[in-house]
Amino acid sequence: MTDEQWLRLEALLPQQPKPGRPPRDRRPVFDGIWWRARTGSPWRDVPERCGP
Repeated sequence: MTDEQWLRLEALLPQQPKPGRPPRDRRPVFDGIWWRARTGSPWRDVPERCGP
């Protein structure tokens, strides 16, 4: 996902709640979802750069 695409998508996402754990960067998660959808691979094969 390009930086421009991420900025457009991020503006549409709801704000993360404040209590609890500090928020994580959501971009790697979305990159992993797009990667899986594009390749059709199982979740266990998603690259590590996309997070756990």
